[in-house]
Amino acid sequence: MAEHETLSRTTGATVLTLVVVACAAGLADALRRRVRLRRRARHHAGAGPVPAPAHTPHGSPTIPRQRATGPSVETVRLTEAERDAFAVLVRRLSEGG
Repeated sequence: MAEHETLSRTTGATVLTLVVVACAAGLADALRRRVRLRRRARHHAGAGPVPAPAHTPHGSPTIPRQRATGPSVETVRLTEAERDAFAVLVRRLSEGG
């Protein structure tokens, strides 16, 4: 060790290097997994959506994927009396009383 280098400086540089290597390895693994899922999705393009794995290879649970579409639209058929009552309610609420 050179005269101007302290133990804490050398240790800090070593720890920082190890953190950078670990982050790079994690990023590479995530990208590899993403490419593999895209290839599988392309292969099963006509078979519907590909379910995401429930756990990663090291056993920790994954974040569930968001739905590509929103919930289905629900409609309720109202009778004429119900429509009139709803119109009266909306009128009262818009008047503020």
